[in-house]
Amino acid sequence: MDRVRQLVRYWCDDTFSGKCLGKGVTAAVLDTGLAPHPDFRGRVRVFLDLTKGKKQLRQPYDDSGHGTHVAGILAGDGRMSGGLLAGMAPEAELVILKVLDEKGEGSIEDILRGIRWVEENAARLGIRVVNISVGAKSGLGEEKERRLLSAVEMLWDQNLVVTVSAGNQGPGEGSVAVPGTSRKIITVGALKTGTGVLNCSGRGPTRECVVKPDLFAPGYLIRSCSHRPGRRSGYYTAKSGTSMAAPVVCGAAALYLCKYPEASNTEVKLRLLQTALKTEGGKGERCLDVKHFLH
Repeated sequence: MDRVRQLVRYWCDDTFSGKCLGKGVTAAVLDTGLAPHPDFRGRVRVFLDLTKGKKQLRQPYDDSGHGTHVAGILAGDGRMSGGLLAGMAPEAELVILKVLDEKGEGSIEDILRGIRWVEENAARLGIRVVNISVGAKSGLGEEKERRLLSAVEMLWDQNLVVTVSAGNQGPGEGSVAVPGTSRKIITVGALKTGTGVLNCSGRGPTRECVVKPDLFAPGYLIRSCSHRPGRRSGYYTAKSGTSMAAPVVCGAAALYLCKYPEASNTEVKLRLLQTALKTEGGKGERCLDVKHFLH
């Protein structure tokens, strides 16, 4: 994460001073759950397991590791790394909804159940940002696609900043995964950095000729929280994909709302797009630039 923060120009007056680290902002993460990692201590407001129709509160757990890694990128405080592997918004609070199983897969009904839960409880819990590092595989079907798109757009219409991953079926045209095809929400692609990494980030345009992803962030070989923390296994591990890029942007949005709590989600999206930097040698990729974004 230290490398990620360097690439997105994280360090600026607001972050150096500690004034804008996500305090007062609650982020909802819909994923595979959350392990009891020290980096989240005292900041998990709600954990709800919605897989297989359980609909019950449980102690936080993650039988995959994907959700813990994503949450660490967004809001881990890096205490077990001396701060080097802190996430983007290390003082933000978390609402964790487990909608995917141990394989990182989930039914459309479980995902929709999680989205509806956020919609119904956002005001009560003060949820401002939502990260959904989920991309439907091809062949989902038009009806299910429509329902998923409608659901995430309802969150957006509630003034929530919604970030989703572009999917890993790229880089060919028209390969952005649903719900990243929505024209409203913020779709994030993984920026290819270094050599020897397969670039699989989904790309537009969508069937409606919408340019996607909206912007890019580092997503390959990102070190973040492990779901099996301990001396033997280590507290951190590396993962790759657009799932890792989306929470980088979601965390940046949490920083912005910490500084400008009255900002709307549309303002956040426009500001992200206006301040993104075009990458050198890329194919039109525009990368998150936190320093410019928060200025």
